[in-house]
Amino acid sequence: MADGFIILDKESGLFSRTAGGRIARMFETKKFGHIGTLDPMASGVLPIAIGGATKMIPFIEEINSNHKEYLFSCQFGFETDTLDITGHEIARDNIVPTVEMVESALPKLIGKIMQTPPMYSAVHVDGMRAYDAARRGKNIEIPPRQIEIFELEFLGVRNASWHFRVMCSRGTYVRSIARDIAKMCGCIATVDMIRRTQTNGFTIKNAVKLDFLENLVNNGGDFKKYLEPIDSGLGDIPVVNLDGTAAGVYKNGGFVATVGAAGLRRVYSGDAFIGIGMVSDGILRPKRTI
Repeated sequence: MADGFIILDKESGLFSRTAGGRIARMFETKKFGHIGTLDPMASGVLPIAIGGATKMIPFIEEINSNHKEYLFSCQFGFETDTLDITGHEIARDNIVPTVEMVESALPKLIGKIMQTPPMYSAVHVDGMRAYDAARRGKNIEIPPRQIEIFELEFLGVRNASWHFRVMCSRGTYVRSIARDIAKMCGCIATVDMIRRTQTNGFTIKNAVKLDFLENLVNNGGDFKKYLEPIDSGLGDIPVVNLDGTAAGVYKNGGFVATVGAAGLRRVYSGDAFIGIGMVSDGILRPKRTI
């Protein structure tokens, strides 16, 4: 069974889990996962873990979750129930702000702020996903939560769409950013494009499209060369290299004496990655083994 990551450039209109399932079928495995989730309408970077790489997802999310980059665009003058163009229009004011108004609003959103997620979101409220409650017609109140926006840049207007780039923390909703920009300008808005260009240390420049991979499979091409190593995305974790005897102890769940500060370690035996361990009081303890 293959182990590793496919850095997918997900197409708009596709559910994240559906995309992961199609990748898993290429590698003839049922064991897969994805790092983060993209809304169906959103496109861009979606790392898909295959086989043993699924064990690494929690560690990648722990060390790399706080910087995500998106390109997005919105149209002013109307609003939908989902805050994007896939939803039903619920309000229209036909007000379009000036460029100066938009540019003056952006700095107010940079930094640690309280953001209210959209009604159609995966946030849990009273034991239920917000989108499930919304689809059932329940009127629920979603509490705001702290997120951080590191950079927010206006890129210009093309036709009716106003384009932006944002670098933000985990838990940020791009649709809410557009809503809040509009609110500061005294109007309403709806997102018409979201594209993730960076997440958890993976970037769009290394991503590959699903149709391209499936065409390779159908034509006998070498699609497996796009499978990134199982330790991809773990580069910020220090390395410890074990000799044959110590590596065997570690892989069997045993503790190994080591040196260095406390914390997570990428564990290798020679060139082979064998897991993630935790150093405490001079002892390396396995957390995940490969």
